[in-house]
Amino acid sequence: MNQNKVRVRFAPSPTGYLHVGGLRTALYNYLFARKNNGVFILRIEDTDRNRYVEGAVENLIATLRWAGLDYDEGPHKGGDYGPYFQSERLEIYRKYAEQLLSEGTAYRCFCASERLEKMRKTQEKMKLSSKYDRTCLHLPESEIEKKLIDGDPYVIRMKIPENRIIKFYDIIRQDVEFSSELIDDQVLIKSDGYPTYHLANVVDDHLMKITHVIRGEEWLSSVPKHILLYEYFGWEVPNLAHLPLLLNPDKSKLSKRQGDVAVEDYKAKGYLKEALVNFVAFLGWNPGTTQELFDLNQLIEQFSLERVNKAGAVFNIEKLNWLNFEHLRKKTEAEVLNMLKDYLSQTEYKNLQLDDAYLLKVIEAMRARVTFIKDFVEKGKYFFEPPIIYDEEIVNKRWREETPEQLKRLSEFFSGLTNPTKEDYEVALHKTAQSLNIGNGKLIHAVRLAVSGVGGGPGLYDILNILGKDESIKRIENAINRIKL
Repeated sequence: MNQNKVRVRFAPSPTGYLHVGGLRTALYNYLFARKNNGVFILRIEDTDRNRYVEGAVENLIATLRWAGLDYDEGPHKGGDYGPYFQSERLEIYRKYAEQLLSEGTAYRCFCASERLEKMRKTQEKMKLSSKYDRTCLHLPESEIEKKLIDGDPYVIRMKIPENRIIKFYDIIRQDVEFSSELIDDQVLIKSDGYPTYHLANVVDDHLMKITHVIRGEEWLSSVPKHILLYEYFGWEVPNLAHLPLLLNPDKSKLSKRQGDVAVEDYKAKGYLKEALVNFVAFLGWNPGTTQELFDLNQLIEQFSLERVNKAGAVFNIEKLNWLNFEHLRKKTEAEVLNMLKDYLSQTEYKNLQLDDAYLLKVIEAMRARVTFIKDFVEKGKYFFEPPIIYDEEIVNKRWREETPEQLKRLSEFFSGLTNPTKEDYEVALHKTAQSLNIGNGKLIHAVRLAVSGVGGGPGLYDILNILGKDESIKRIENAINRIKL
């Protein structure tokens, strides 16, 4: 399609959540539009009323906005080519269907669903491909008129030409061809008056001046029907690009059975939008360099359809976790602080009076150990409440009969400190260990267990410094009283 202005569309059905595959389709369309100073359109394909879910459109728009994929034309924004809901364009589809009927490239089919099901089962038994047998194609005009007068329900089917090889070029798959013998006389308008995907999307793509159709591989086998429709209407076919399937690690098609597939699920689990977008961009595309960390602007700069692979893309959750860790590390302290405060406001710690200075110390201590914002709390619970239980394995390994007495000596030393720094705690511990004639490690492990309840985490002196002298002493005394061998 030789137009100067690139125009692409993301055209989801409002059937519930936004699948990560849908996010990838939206992302690639968005990147391609932005890279080429084009227009990114959101069109809602809501003609399948049986699958329509209330609130799905609002959720879809909110999810795209969260991911940073803002559209130029579409619902609530308008544009020159609306309406952008297909359910509001029924008259348009009817007009074009009538044109096909009058030109003999489509016909009315009055067959009952029971007959079609019986025909399908017979074909299945005979190991034939399931195709309509064209009974209604040969109905006399008088019989059609009578059925229309009687109000018999019907669908409109397109007439597929016989013995044709339909060829087309796909930017990702190059030259593709299908035999028309394998193509069914596709229903274009259902008996409820609503169009099927095939008619609606061809009509809309033409009227909305779409230059590039970028969508999932599952639509590849539908392209010959669309090519024929473009031909019947005398319209130019847009550029086509069909994206590879998303696969589970076992190479099966990505599905809810093996894990989360909704963008909303990943958002709820605390994944950063930057990490998810970066991850999804690499599900089928690569920049041809070793760079793996990208923000949205870098993706726009680097993206090209020519670098999208044909092979299925494996959804690797470990890679997504690594990207989340890396993108979180790139955030400024102020950004992490705001996210942590927001997270804390939704937990049992929402009423704790923690000042920013305290939280910033926690962030500094924990930053290298967290993949998600929630990890600051889940892995560093002891910064928000004293330990109630102590890791049994660590108790058995690190707590000895003489430990309480040794900790008492250390606690006394801590009591004598004035406004101690991190280094003061370290000196105090070393001197206490020396006076007890034991290695520093014996005290370090016992103190860590006493103040945190666990055996790992940031440096002990960082923990003591963050908790402060009084809280540290209190926790040591609690552990002495509570841990029994």
